[in-house]
Amino acid sequence: QVQLVESGGGLVQAGGSLRLSCAASGSIFDINVMGWYRQAPGKQRELVAHITKGSTTNYADSVKGRFTISRDNAKNTVYLQMNSLKPEDTAVYYCRGDNYVAIYWGHGTQVTVSS
Repeated sequence: QVQLVESGGGLVQAGGSLRLSCAASGSIFDINVMGWYRQAPGKQRELVAHITKGSTTNYADSVKGRFTISRDNAKNTVYLQMNSLKPEDTAVYYCRGDNYVAIYWGHGTQVTVSS
């Protein structure tokens, strides 16, 4: 069983940056896909970015060129570097792990971008 804990959220002005971290209680080495999702009020949860075990990445069109996902298997941590933040990036950001047998979710961290 893997537990995921997000951190790094907060309030930032438009154009600013934040780095989110997702720390796993167990090893993420065998988790094939680690991802970040977000959910804004009144909207469905959506994929922001994911990274495979082989470090292949995929991004939502809305964040391409601004966000970068990375994983450090030695530290059992996944990061989301968010630059040039916009008010529409405001949401609760969730970490997700998928090892093709089970899916794990964190409890989320709030990101608020003021205009």
